Amino acid sequence: MTSKLIINDQIIELGCNVIIDLPLPRLYTNALMTMPVHVIRGKKPGPRLFVSAAIHGDELNGVEIIRRLLKQLALNKLRGDLIAIPMVNVYGIIHHSRYLPDRRDLNRSFPGSKKGSLAARLADLFMTEIVKKCTHGIDLHTGAIHRSNLPQIRANLDDAETLSLAKSFNVPVLLNSNLRDGSMRESAAGLGIPMLLYEAGEALRFDEGSIRAGVGGILEVMRYLGMLATRKSRKPNATEPFVARSSQWVRAPSSGIFRAAKSLGGKVKRNDALGVINDPVSVLEVPVISPCNGLIIGRSELPLVHEGEAIYHIAQFEDNREVAEHIEMFQGDISPELEFDGEIPIV
Repeated sequence: MTSKLIINDQIIELGCNVIIDLPLPRLYTNALMTMPVHVIRGKKPGPRLFVSAAIHGDELNGVEIIRRLLKQLALNKLRGDLIAIPMVNVYGIIHHSRYLPDRRDLNRSFPGSKKGSLAARLADLFMTEIVKKCTHGIDLHTGAIHRSNLPQIRANLDDAETLSLAKSFNVPVLLNSNLRDGSMRESAAGLGIPMLLYEAGEALRFDEGSIRAGVGGILEVMRYLGMLATRKSRKPNATEPFVARSSQWVRAPSSGIFRAAKSLGGKVKRNDALGVINDPVSVLEVPVISPCNGLIIGRSELPLVHEGEAIYHIAQFEDNREVAEHIEMFQGDISPELEFDGEIPIV
């Protein structure tokens, strides 16, 4: 990557570590708004990676992941550039909302427009000042409100370079995900910039395991890209990550109160009982049945369900038994009881 880097008309030299506030449209109270951007430039040229979080303002794990990432001593010997944006959708963060004040989804508004809606203007700013100046990207997400996701990478795994990046992140589940219209990932792909989307945890909640896996995964990607030195002693993986052939949501067959019988990361077989929905004013119970063999990579955390609501996300693999065993090992490796760079675990 070229040694020249300019963000918001500010020249950042090699070896610098700076915070730049990208100006955003003011609030209607006339309060100033900015998007904080951390830029760490190594003394030697290399790839330029951006790591972004909270493009959906209620998805908070990524904010903490980036905080911990920026504390890593390994960055003192960085080769290339790291651009970290902990709060892309600052408006959503303020209001605890996935969306912008105009109710638009920022991640369906790319590549954006300087003269468009608020969402379009933010998307254009992010593309212009960040994405177009990078060689690679990682976007950090969680499940929606009251939905948890198992740590997983979603990416265009049909692209060889993106697949290699995804494997280096070192989570057990990779989901081959189509590019969505208006997403940052789609716009980055149009520029030839490989991107990973990390999904883990639940909106408006911190999850220690998901945070640890995210920090560790980003560092592994940076090592793969040659931005950081490879660790001298590294515990070998039990197996390569598993790529899901397909996935599907299991929806509530009726409205009522859901009693879940399967946990996140659990292995299920076709016709297994996933739980029961009961009518709160009678003894009527309706079982929820798995339509396929697979592994639970997402689930609803709210017992109150309406008919048709998505309550379990099941991914399908060639060998469900092996991936389940690999996930158990992975969850043990990121246990909050283990010391992790001196951080006090969030409980």
